[in-house]
Amino acid sequence: MNIPQISKTAVLSLISLGVMSVFSSSIYAQTKEDHDNHAHEHDHDKVETILVTSTRLGRTVNTEPVRIEVINREELEEKAIMRPGNISMLVAETGGVRVQTTSPTLGSANIRLQGLYGRYTQLLNDSLPLFGGQASSIGLLQIPPTDLASVEIIKGAASSLFGGSAMGGVINLISRKPTQESQAEVLLNATSQDGQDLTSYFAKPINAAVGISFTGGAHHQSHKDLDNDGWIDIAGYERYTARPRLFWDGEDGSNIYATIGLMTENRRGGTRAGSTVPDNTFFAQNQDSERVDAGIIANTPINEDMTFGLRASAMLQNHDKRFGDSFDDDRHESYLLEGSVKGYTQKVQWLMGIAMQSDSFTSQQYPSFDYSYDAPGIFAQTDYDLTDQLSASLSGRWDDHSEFGSQFSPRISILYRPDTWTIRGSYGKGYFAPTPFVEEIEDAGLSRLEPLDNIHVETAVTSSIDIGYRFDKLESNITLFSSIVDGVTQLSPYSSQENDFLDRVKLINAVGESRIYGTELLLRYKWQDYKLTASYLYLDATELNAGENIRQQIDLTPQHSAGFVAMKEQHGKFRIGFEAYYTGVQRLEGNPYLNQSKPYWHLGLLGEITRGRLSYFINMENLLNIRQTKEDSLLLPQRAASGQWTTDIWSRNDGFIVNAGVRVRF
Repeated sequence: MNIPQISKTAVLSLISLGVMSVFSSSIYAQTKEDHDNHAHEHDHDKVETILVTSTRLGRTVNTEPVRIEVINREELEEKAIMRPGNISMLVAETGGVRVQTTSPTLGSANIRLQGLYGRYTQLLNDSLPLFGGQASSIGLLQIPPTDLASVEIIKGAASSLFGGSAMGGVINLISRKPTQESQAEVLLNATSQDGQDLTSYFAKPINAAVGISFTGGAHHQSHKDLDNDGWIDIAGYERYTARPRLFWDGEDGSNIYATIGLMTENRRGGTRAGSTVPDNTFFAQNQDSERVDAGIIANTPINEDMTFGLRASAMLQNHDKRFGDSFDDDRHESYLLEGSVKGYTQKVQWLMGIAMQSDSFTSQQYPSFDYSYDAPGIFAQTDYDLTDQLSASLSGRWDDHSEFGSQFSPRISILYRPDTWTIRGSYGKGYFAPTPFVEEIEDAGLSRLEPLDNIHVETAVTSSIDIGYRFDKLESNITLFSSIVDGVTQLSPYSSQENDFLDRVKLINAVGESRIYGTELLLRYKWQDYKLTASYLYLDATELNAGENIRQQIDLTPQHSAGFVAMKEQHGKFRIGFEAYYTGVQRLEGNPYLNQSKPYWHLGLLGEITRGRLSYFINMENLLNIRQTKEDSLLLPQRAASGQWTTDIWSRNDGFIVNAGVRVRF
């Protein structure tokens, strides 16, 4: 099955339609009082009323035995004006979450939860894998935050809920739902590094049962060589996105949600025109992407206590890549079909179902790496309220993976809530079906990778204890966690038959376990118009160095990181904020200039003024102008065996940057 070509004209037409709908609809501007009331609906003090969907049973966040961190709409609006083009900023400033650059050339990144590799994190949209069973690192940069109502984060093995791609956790993007009144907004943004964003959102009730929404975006970034060494430090791109959604609620409690997404992007990196890498050759690194996805969720009551649910999604994505003089044209496909039944009694909530997940990859130039994974499975979950203060959640999933056989993934979570304390404990197991696309291969391509041979499944055991205390306006939380990962896939230098030197790489399962132990601390305080948030993360993440038979720190994993955010906000009038984030020392692998990184601070200022429909904003990032290329060259003296021409990114690579714009609400 071929992916239909997505023309820029077609996507721009959809975006224009959304923008025209904004301006042509008979929508009266909200009064100040309406805006204040709407904003206060998302106030942090009302967090206990938030229903979470990532565990399927729809409990409130405070009564859910599985700890779920929720980024609400108010916080999303703050982050959206910092980075309107993608969701990286939304999650990067959450405790225990690190957005790690995987390709310094193209700027792609993935999300590491509590020190685990980003490929173990399942990225969902309304609980659907619309970005694939294993979302590529570039996919994180292709999702605009415009139409999000909240983000739910589960840390630790969640394979019992969502299969093998969720071995390290889940990030679930929850879309905004149309209300009884039409809503619309347009956001225009520009940056000091010649980047521009145009996003639009429109939602309208068709009748009492049906509502629709549409979001579209156009994004541009000029390529930048900030240190004038001939190598592009900030990749250039043009991207267009469009996503309509349909919501239907029946009188009997039935509901249907459906969506279609379109995305096209051209991304350019590598050497500038007329420049070369150290071997005196021109090296362009480009990636053209096209994605079409669709999903549906349907629920209907069987009787007063039971409901039948259906989830289905499909994702088709084409990549045309260039790595110097080699090309790689490939196709990814991902499908999900799932049916379940859930029920309720006074003390027990339960769910059971069957699922079929499929992921496939096809390469025109390197067919030896083609794979097709099918994983039929059955799953069950039960939440039991033992007392008013004590509850437990037990879930399990069995998958019959076409390549790696039977896999069983259990998880148990316990919640105890005495007075103002909240204590949670969790233990889970998960698995991950390896593919060729570890981080280095996403950056360098398949040309120097040996065909996969004798690779086995990666598995993890995760556990955590979470203690929270709330007193008046002060909220505090401490989490102790551990992860033991076995069979981590990694690249090993390899000598081809034609050469004695190491000019290729081979994917192998690491000897020994990766062990990650850590602590998260979180403090939140709200007083009048002020909100203060402080966080700290300690990680002891080690792996076995088989050659020297010693344990060493996992590279690009700082032991110490911390953050502080201060925000003053009057709803409907203004907000002003300051943020400071510290990243500690990291072990570096394959970097000829440094064995370990230097610690650094990231400082930022944000301001927004609202006058009626209009909000004017300015955001200043990286006030200290931290840039890795100030320390050493990003380019390697010679090309690595994997095909990479750059070191890993351990710091920032964009320097001081300002973005400003206007948001118009209707």
